[in-house]
Amino acid sequence: MYHPVRDCITSLFLPHGFPDSVSDDYLEYQLWDTLQAFSSSVTGSLATHALLRGSGVGDSSATVTAATITWILRDGTGMVGRILFAWMKGCRLDCDAKRWRLFADVLNDLAMFIEILAPVFPSCFTLTVCTAGVCKCIVGVAGGATRAALTVHQARRDNMADVCAKDGSQETLVNLAGLLVSLLLVPLVSDSLWGTHLLFLVLTGLHLYANYRAVRSVVMETLNQSRLAIVLEHFLLEGQILRPAQANHKEPLFPGLGSQVSVDVGVSLNAVVSSVSQLNLLQKGNDCRYLLGWRRDTGGLAVVLHRGAGSADVIRSVVHAEILNRKTSCSDPARYSILAETHRQVSRMFPDFCHGLRASGWVTDRNLLDSDDWRANWDINKGL
Repeated sequence: MYHPVRDCITSLFLPHGFPDSVSDDYLEYQLWDTLQAFSSSVTGSLATHALLRGSGVGDSSATVTAATITWILRDGTGMVGRILFAWMKGCRLDCDAKRWRLFADVLNDLAMFIEILAPVFPSCFTLTVCTAGVCKCIVGVAGGATRAALTVHQARRDNMADVCAKDGSQETLVNLAGLLVSLLLVPLVSDSLWGTHLLFLVLTGLHLYANYRAVRSVVMETLNQSRLAIVLEHFLLEGQILRPAQANHKEPLFPGLGSQVSVDVGVSLNAVVSSVSQLNLLQKGNDCRYLLGWRRDTGGLAVVLHRGAGSADVIRSVVHAEILNRKTSCSDPARYSILAETHRQVSRMFPDFCHGLRASGWVTDRNLLDSDDWRANWDINKGL
């Protein structure tokens, strides 16, 4: 049946071909994302009000020059923070998009809280504003990059631009609604410090909850280290492969949580091997396109990839690292014999594991295992 109003709203705010043109988790994610954007818009108005008051708006003794200098310092420190954060964490944002998305929203709330507190400490106003500016610029990098990663996941018909554009339309509408509500609420609490803080806490609680639900609703079919560790653990215990929805539901969303092994994938051969004899030990029993060993500098597990290694080889190397980590440590004198033993174990179980991944809906022709670009060349058959 033709519904002109519904069809008009759908064409304005949802991607063409919805729901078939997007992932199954699209609608639930967007609903929670809309709620968090609305609460963030209102708290942003509170923060802006506090910054303007702290800058001297309404104060006859304040000068335009002082306010301009404060804003310049705020923008400048934020730009430096943006560059440094992108340099330090840029390659990790794709691998843990959901975790960094939630991190960005928590940091954004912290930045607005700092801005609201800024007028309370006028002697430290510039320092406080600059700190908040750095936080917000980091939010811009982390939030924007992870939003792009989630858009790639949601777009199922090579329609990433359309999904991104409609997301922008939704956000614009929500921000407009937030501005209208702010026009009503901000004058009511503008003269009350406690009222401002109470409203901020209520909206921040709503914002964080909506963000958590939004991120938790995302079901990604590509494997990162957290999801691979969860799937592998269940396979070793139960002999079954978890489906993407089951593993994503168990994926930790906060830093420091999760039991995945720390392994550097795609390091240079020199980072692991110092002699020909050591190379022979790593190749013993090894018939695959990677060398698993221990870094010479830190002692942590690391993987050297063969120049012919594909996505399945990368997944296998991390699976091997997870299994090896359960059986040995970097100081174990028998670690090389245990390494050869685990090579045989992985050779037996990985074909069934990889087939189960594909049958359960996981994508194996690409991954999010944070592999570096180093590649080496050696005789694969030497370990046979």
